[in-house]
Amino acid sequence: MGLSRIGEFDMLNRVTHAVADNPTVFTTSILLALWAILSQLSPYFFTLSNLLEISVQAAVFALIGVGQTFVILAKGIDLSVGSILAASAVSSALVMDAGYGITLGVVAGLLCGAIFGAANGVAVGILRIPPFVATLGMMGIARGYALIITGGIPVFKFASGFELLGQGRLFDVIPVPTITTIVLYAIGFFILMRTKLGRYTFSIGSSFQATTFSGVNVSRYLILIYTLSGVTAAIAGLTEASRIGSGQPAAGMGYELDSIAAVVIGGTSLFGGQGSLFGTWVGALIIATIRNGLNILGVYAFWQLVAIGGILIGAVYVDSWRRRRRGGQDPT
Repeated sequence: MGLSRIGEFDMLNRVTHAVADNPTVFTTSILLALWAILSQLSPYFFTLSNLLEISVQAAVFALIGVGQTFVILAKGIDLSVGSILAASAVSSALVMDAGYGITLGVVAGLLCGAIFGAANGVAVGILRIPPFVATLGMMGIARGYALIITGGIPVFKFASGFELLGQGRLFDVIPVPTITTIVLYAIGFFILMRTKLGRYTFSIGSSFQATTFSGVNVSRYLILIYTLSGVTAAIAGLTEASRIGSGQPAAGMGYELDSIAAVVIGGTSLFGGQGSLFGTWVGALIIATIRNGLNILGVYAFWQLVAIGGILIGAVYVDSWRRRRRGGQDPT
């Protein structure tokens, strides 16, 4: 009997370590556990309509998370994404408000995000400014731009049909923001796993010096990585503007933290070189699930911040623990 219990404990220990060692499995297990718990606490949680609503609530910072994942994989960080979101949204809104139509409006928003993202890339990749400082400065520049061009006043006039991006539903069931998220993650996965940009993103994060010595133009790829982050922030900005029906110069405040939390909770290492886009999406769903579940249960809203912060700290600890188990260097 004693040997049987020891065997069961050893098996459980092995399974636990196997789950914890695989970031994607670990994060997905947390999400499924949250769903199981909340479905027992509320009969309204585990319904199709509520699960689709969670996907919509997660969409904006999940979209930002695509570019943020590339940045963090390259051992960087982008604190400007919330401000770029606002700048792109109001740029698009002003173009449509001037009567130039939905196509030019969307292009203007994406171009705005690309320009701010590329500027981050130049600052980090060519000027060698630390990512934290460079993107912190761009946070202020992009926010100031959004406030200056609008005079601090929201823009409400959009071209006809733009509302479908944030409010539409395919077959009157699947929200368009959810579809946009799926498509963008599919594109991001292809870039990350099948292109030079993806390979060099992992390589730069794993060893900047080794990648440089191998003849790779690291500066160029850092510019591309941060440009991608700006574009995904712009897509998120267009989605949010469409959903709420206005271009808000104050939009996106705090979204940089949400996107970073989604990436880190999803298993991407802050130390660079390890992670996945699928994990980021699951991380975004975990954050949205916590907020949705606590709202349904009538829990005081500020507890959401406590819960998300606690999970974020736990995720970073698990990442450090994994690195120690594998014999990797832990910068902490």
